[in-house]
Amino acid sequence: MSKTTVSASKAPVTAASHSDAIGHGNSPAAWTCVIVMLVGALVSSIAFVIASTPIFIAGIVVMVAGLIAGWAMRKAGYGVDGSKLKNAGH
Repeated sequence: MSKTTVSASKAPVTAASHSDAIGHGNSPAAWTCVIVMLVGALVSSIAFVIASTPIFIAGIVVMVAGLIAGWAMRKAGYGVDGSKLKNAGH
C-alpha cells in the first residue's frame, strides 16, 4: 500500500446532519436555468431518435444557453439570497 493511500484514508470524517440547510437553489435563476436546459435536452433527445445532427447540436446549444442564463441571472441578483429577491418590508 502506498503512502498516499494511507495518508488519504486518515482524512477527518464529517457526518452530515439532517438539520443542516443544504440550499436547494429555489430561485428564479435556478428555475430558468433548469427549464431552459430541460427544453434543450428534449430537443437533443428527439434529434437523437430521428438521427438529425444539426438539431442535436442545436439542443446542446440551448442547454449551454440555459447555463449562461442561470449564471447571468444569479449575477444580476435573482439567485438564492439575491439583492432583487429581498423583501422590501411591504
